[in-house]
Amino acid sequence: MNPPRIVENSPLARIARMVLKSSSVAMVLGNSIHLSGVKRAEFLRDPYWVAHEMCHIRQYREHGYFGFLRKYLLESMRVGYYANCFEAEARQAGRDEAHLYANGLPLPDPATMHRGAGPA
Repeated sequence: MNPPRIVENSPLARIARMVLKSSSVAMVLGNSIHLSGVKRAEFLRDPYWVAHEMCHIRQYREHGYFGFLRKYLLESMRVGYYANCFEAEARQAGRDEAHLYANGLPLPDPATMHRGAGPA
C-alpha cells in the first residue's frame, strides 16, 4: 500500500472550493489528497484534517475507486454534502483518530481545526 500523494494547487480542489464556498479545501481522489487554498505543510499541521482525509482514502479502498465515487455522489445528491454518510464518518474519524497524525505532539485545540463546509 503506497502512502498518499499530496497535490497542492489542484484544479479539482479549486472547483470544490468554489462549489463549497470555502477558503480552503482538501479532497481525496483514490490515494491522492488534492489541496486548494492551503499549503501541504499547513494541512499536515492539522491532525484532525489529516485524519478526516485519511478516512476518505480508506473509503476508496473499501468501495473501490468508481464504486466510492458513485456512492458518494449519489449520497450527496440525496442528502447534501454535510449530511452525506461518508462525510459524517470522516468527521468522526477526524475527532477519533487525530492522535494518529499528531507526530507525537499534543493535539491542538479542536477549536483550531479546519471546519470545512457545513454547520460549525
